[in-house]
Amino acid sequence: MELSDSRVIAADRGTVWEALLSADVLKECVPGCQEMHGSADDGFEAVVVQKVGPVKATFKGSVTISDRVECESLTLSGQGKGGAAGFAKGGAKVRLEEGDTPGSTVLSYDVEAKVGGKLAQLGSRIIGGFAKKMADQFFTRFQEAVEGPDETEEMAEGEAVEGETKKKGWFKRVISG
Repeated sequence: MELSDSRVIAADRGTVWEALLSADVLKECVPGCQEMHGSADDGFEAVVVQKVGPVKATFKGSVTISDRVECESLTLSGQGKGGAAGFAKGGAKVRLEEGDTPGSTVLSYDVEAKVGGKLAQLGSRIIGGFAKKMADQFFTRFQEAVEGPDETEEMAEGEAVEGETKKKGWFKRVISG
């Protein structure tokens, strides 16, 4: 299963690069991540709990960063074993480019995922949909972690903006609930 996408992040390339190498940021961004420790140089150890279709498993595995070109590109590779559920492994080739807006970065990625064991028996449609959802969630969370709260979250509740009253972060609470 392979997919590609990109997103514009409202931060300079150096900031985005540092976030990609941070265990704390990666832990917050990987859906279902219970723990992650290690370093970009030595690799990370992680525990991730996920449900794919009817199969729920705790994956214990590793994440390595390779092919690093400072502030330009890297490859994130991970693999984990989920006991009787099987295994999952995959990677993301990430590229960083200057955005059209000053101080912004275009983050492009190509993701590849493979599964085995009970997970592989679920079929390519379920696995493909799950892999796309995981990648989208990871890079959305990554973008939010790097950019910080948006303007509506930073405003005091009830503060007028261009004649409108906006409630603090209401939309994110609705869609994440």
